[in-house]
Amino acid sequence: MHYSFLHLIEVLGLFSFAVSGAFFAIEKKLDPFGVLIISFVTAIGGGTLRDIMIGNLPVGWLRNLTTIYAILSASFLTMFFEKYVRKLTKTLFLFDALGLGFYTILGIELAIQQHLSIGVCMALGTITACFGGVIRDVLLNNVPLVFRKELYAVASLAGGGIYFLLKETSLNADVSKIICILIIFSIRAIAVRYKIMLPLFYAKRN
Repeated sequence: MHYSFLHLIEVLGLFSFAVSGAFFAIEKKLDPFGVLIISFVTAIGGGTLRDIMIGNLPVGWLRNLTTIYAILSASFLTMFFEKYVRKLTKTLFLFDALGLGFYTILGIELAIQQHLSIGVCMALGTITACFGGVIRDVLLNNVPLVFRKELYAVASLAGGGIYFLLKETSLNADVSKIICILIIFSIRAIAVRYKIMLPLFYAKRN
């Protein structure tokens, strides 16, 4: 997988997560500073938590100005052109789902470099992909989306598991990454399209 391609996907996914965070903040009627903060934590929260956990310091976004520029651009564009950008919801969802796959693999790869176990690697991949949204929802006083809606973390974990299975084959490593990103993307898209959720094991209360 060519580095420039990975970098492009990373920026697009980052941009999408930042726009998502900005939308949530705008819906809560936060001021511009609040929108920027929520946009930042949505985009880099999971990666920051992962880097702290594995001792990859300073954390990645402090060493990469592209990350900051992408988040600032996404935040300001969302604030100034909110009614136009909102029409791109489906397109942004596609990038969000693709970003979920990319950041899952990115988190797993960084964990593998630390020689951690498969289970821990999968957990760190999920944290990288999902926990920016968790932090965002906690700050906005919402039950985190990942805990109450369509398959999200499950898609990340499933893709991570398949990635490790593919690593045991003779398949090219970059091809394995692409396949797993597409699998995670597909699980997420299908879950949203058909409203697939994990079953509840308790009685709903009125």
